[in-house]
Order: sequence, then structure tokens, then C-alpha cells
Amino acid sequence: MYKSEWEDNRSLQEYPHTVGSHRCPRPGWGPAAAAGTGTAPARGHPPSAASSRAGALPGPRVPHCIVLGSRTPRQTPEHHLAMASNPAAASSGVGMRGNMRYPAETPAGLIAENLLKAQEIARNDSRVPTQLRNYLQKALDVAVGLDAYPDAMAASKRKMAPGHDSGDAGGAKTGVGLQQEHTSSCLNGQIFKMFIHMIRARKILLIGKLKGYSILAIAEELPDDGKIFACAEVPYLGVNSQEAFDYSSDGKKISMRVGPIADTLEALHAEDEHFDMVFIDADQRSAVNYYSFVMDNHLLRMDGVICVENTLMKGQVYLENISEENVLAVRKLNTMINSDPRVEQIILPVQNGLSVIRRSPAPPDAVIETKKEVVRDDIFWGYNKRRILDRLRLDDKVAYVTGGGQGIGRAFAHALGEAGAKVAVVDLVLEKAEAVAHELSLKGIKSIALAADVSKPKDVQRIVDTIVARWGTVDIACNNAGINMNSASEDTSLEEWDKTFNVNLRGLFLCCQAAGRIMLNQGYGKIINTASMASLIVPHPQKQLAYNASKAGVVKLTQTLGTEWIDRGVKVNCISPGIVDTALIRSEALQPLVQRWLADIPAGRLARGTDLQAAVVFLASEASDYMTGHNLVIEGGQSLW
Repeated sequence: MYKSEWEDNRSLQEYPHTVGSHRCPRPGWGPAAAAGTGTAPARGHPPSAASSRAGALPGPRVPHCIVLGSRTPRQTPEHHLAMASNPAAASSGVGMRGNMRYPAETPAGLIAENLLKAQEIARNDSRVPTQLRNYLQKALDVAVGLDAYPDAMAASKRKMAPGHDSGDAGGAKTGVGLQQEHTSSCLNGQIFKMFIHMIRARKILLIGKLKGYSILAIAEELPDDGKIFACAEVPYLGVNSQEAFDYSSDGKKISMRVGPIADTLEALHAEDEHFDMVFIDADQRSAVNYYSFVMDNHLLRMDGVICVENTLMKGQVYLENISEENVLAVRKLNTMINSDPRVEQIILPVQNGLSVIRRSPAPPDAVIETKKEVVRDDIFWGYNKRRILDRLRLDDKVAYVTGGGQGIGRAFAHALGEAGAKVAVVDLVLEKAEAVAHELSLKGIKSIALAADVSKPKDVQRIVDTIVARWGTVDIACNNAGINMNSASEDTSLEEWDKTFNVNLRGLFLCCQAAGRIMLNQGYGKIINTASMASLIVPHPQKQLAYNASKAGVVKLTQTLGTEWIDRGVKVNCISPGIVDTALIRSEALQPLVQRWLADIPAGRLARGTDLQAAVVFLASEASDYMTGHNLVIEGGQSLW
């Protein structure tokens, strides 16, 4: 059994940790650090200078060791690391030598186990040079944490599996089952979740022996309408497996398909199911057949990913003179995938190996030549070898949005930023622009906040100059600022008329002109103006002559600039929203009007800011390069009645 003790007559700086006769890696990994007790610093605090020296891992010096490997059934990093100091509790999947226990189920664990044996031999043989012993020790220090440290770091913010709460009467029994049947690696579970997030997966197929906790961890990452189809020869947790999953909201995303896996795959194919991600456990003799069926029958979406666990099989797959059938089956699977011209594969050396497979970006000639009548044009390959969703991306483009501090402008700023653009949020009130820019920064979107009155030429030129000085150009101009002042036509004052036109039309023209000069000079640009449904119909019962006329002017200005500038690479279009549900619209004073408006809208509701976001991204992207002078109406059908 492991004991914690300081090695005799050795400097604590040189040998900070020991386990019996084995020195552990640098501290910061022990139970005290994981649980935030003892001498461990609070999360986020810097380590001490002594523990931060070159080659040292940060953390307090506590005499505990990381267990070799990370394959015992535990869930949290605290449990994971605490087992290292109490391996008597880790009674499954471990080897024994004397009174010491060590897991040896991964390549890293096997390396550490054999290094430990070699170190014991060297320690007991006086003929072994001290230098060789030191090299063995250094190698062991590294090997002992190859599984445990990445797992602990990935687990630091992991949620507990649903049903773990001991106070949950319904979850007490199932929580234990899920804990005992958790994934073969906590780290792999976190990797799966990362992939799900990266490709925005919604529908997942699991084939084989992935265990309960892994499935719950994956379900946790899916959107509310996400779905997991888990195929297994027998239930994961016994006869009540599906019931166990149904104890949590995430578990309800899981559909168990129990029976011969080949039959289940046939059924899914017959149902025309299509998956964003497919997980396969390689440690099953039919894994090759499952992979082939998924690829041959198009169960994987075009941009989908296949993840295969256990593809290193304790390092046995690349060793010679191996006769074990499961190892040979995994070796065959790896080789077949590697030679499949339809896909690309990498094997990550985490735990027992995790293969990540995707379709080749463009089908190679070897694949195409097996098909008949394939027309190899832009429709097949994608324009400039870019697929349609890629052409909607705005990566590295520079955009600004006037009136971006609230309402429609805020929705536009988020949409452009999410599509990849850098966004300057422009508003009359700087604090509003700053608030939206801060929202964008929380998403990792590069943004700045600028204050301007778009009716003033100097303000408009200043914001354009500021953006160019900051980011080098302007690619996308979203001219959205506008005001509305209601009054009967006979009562509309020149002041109200001028104020409305100064912002809605004069200001928009100034922005088009200032941004247009930059775009014409560079030979490319997109201008998106916000018009209104009021350019097409006369909204009622409210009276808003100045607003209606100004927005009709926006449409005609857009059409004129669109035809003048398209041959020089600048496209000008506009969006005409219907009545958008905002805080002002929801005010008590306007509720009678809202009810009247709803009666005139075939869609039966007001527009949301999110209803307009796809339009602004499309008009800003290269996917709309042949569109100019267009008024894109988004009003739930109101202008048709």
C-alpha cells in the first residue's frame, strides 16, 4: 500500500514527494490541492516561488502521489486525486507488486509500471550507476502523470453526473450505477464534449461499450433538442438502463437501442437517420464492420466526425508478435481507416487512444472515379472550393453597426460577430455602445464602442477613420440608426420632419458615402441599410408621415447606390423589418396598438431581433455577391394583407 514519507537525506527541493521508495511529480496535484484544503492555494492564486521554479508544476508541497494511470471508477478530480493517496480503495483494474498497487491499463500506465520495476531492480543492485538511477527516476516522474494530470486538469470544472446527489431518493440507486459505469476515461469524456461544442453537434450515435457517465456527460453538452442513440448488445446498466437515464433532463436525450448492433444500424439506416458525430468502441471484434456500415450507408453527415476509443489497446497495436484477437481487430480497423480515401484520421495518444476521423474536405479522385456522371464544377466542389456554409462566414471582415446599442442594431452586431467579423458598435449614447461591445467581448468577438451622431458629417467621418486606423479597412457597413416620431400629417412640424430625415436618410447617406469611398478604393464591400415595412405599406393606426417617407427614401437610395457601385465591387442592399418586439413595444401604453398590429400579421406575432440576424449575415457575406439594390422584407407577411 502506498505511504507518504520524505525520502531520507534528500533535499526537499530536489525530491519534494515520495511514495514508499518512489518520488512523485511536482506538487499541486495531490488531494489537498484538489479539494482546496491543507496548504493548497485558493483557485486562481499564484503558486509560491519555490514551487514555480523551472521544471516544477505549480502548487503546494504536500506529500501525496498521483496514482499511475487513471482508470479506477471515480468521477470528480477530488476523488480522482484522493485515490492516489488511498489506493486501497482503488481495488479494480490494478496490478500488485509487493504491497504496492498500480493501474496498468493504458500505454502510459504500462510505461510507468515497467519503469517502477526497473527502478526497484536498480535500487537493489549496487552495480547500477547513480546516473542511470537518476535517469530512471526522471522518466518515472514524467510517466506517472501522463494519464492523471491531463485528466485532473480536464476534470476541474466537470459537472457531477445527474443523480449523484445522495439526497435524491430517485437518483440514489441510479447515481451509483452511473458512477460505476462511467466512461473508460474522464479525459476522453471531456474531449468528446469539446468536439460536440466545436462542431455544434445535435444528433449523436454511440456504438459499443461507452459507459453511462460518458453518455450523460455527452448529453449534458447537447442542446435541449439534441438526441443520442446508444446501441448496445445488452443494456449498459442492466435491465432498467433507460430508466436510469430518464432520472435527469439530460438523460432524457438518450435513446437506448438494445440488441444486435448490426440490426440496430440497419434499422437506423432504414429510418434515414443522419448523425453529426459517431462514437465507436474499438475494443469489439465487429468495430471494422460498424465503421464500414456508417460510411457506406451515409449515416455520418457531410461535416460529421467519428471518434473511436481504445485504438491503442494498451500500446499493443504497434508491437510485433501479438496474437490476441481483439488487438489484431483494432490494428485492422486503424489500418483500414488510414487507407480509406474518403476520410482523414488522427490518433490522439490519450488514455488507450482516441481516433478522430472526418471526411476528406474534397472527395479525392479515387472516390469520384467510382461514380458515374459526376460533373466536377463549382456546384460540386463549392465556389472557390468553399462550401455554402463556409461562404456565409465573415472571418477577419471588419464591420460597423450604427444604432448598435439596442434593439435591431444590437441583434445585427451579435450576428456579424458570431459569423466571424470584428464589430464596431456605434451609438449616439456611448454607454449603450459599450454595453453591447462588452457582450461581444464575452463571446470572444473583437469589438470597439464608438459614439456618433450620424446626422453630422464630421462624426461619421470620425468613426470611419477610427475603424480604419484600428483595423485597416471597412468591409461591412450596417447603417441601422433611425428614429420615429408619430404625429398626424397636418400637425407634423418642420422640426419633426427635419429631425427624422436628418437621422433616417441624411445620416444613412453620409454613412454610405464615407464607407463607400473606402470600399470602392479596395474593390469590395457590403452595405446593408435598415429600411422598414413602412416603405411598402402605410402602417396603421399610428400616423407617421415623416418616418414612412424617410424609409421609402432609404429603399430608393439603396437601389440607386446598388446599381452605381456593383461594377466596382460594392453591393448595397437593405432590410425592411416588420414591427419588432422591443422593450418600448412591450410598454403598457402601447399594448392596445400591439393587439391591433397582431391582427394584421399573418404570422400572428411581432418580429424578434433574432428573426433578422440571418439576413444581415447573408447580405454581408460573399454568398450574396450577385445581389444588389434589393429590399429584403422580413415582416411575417404583414405587407401582403
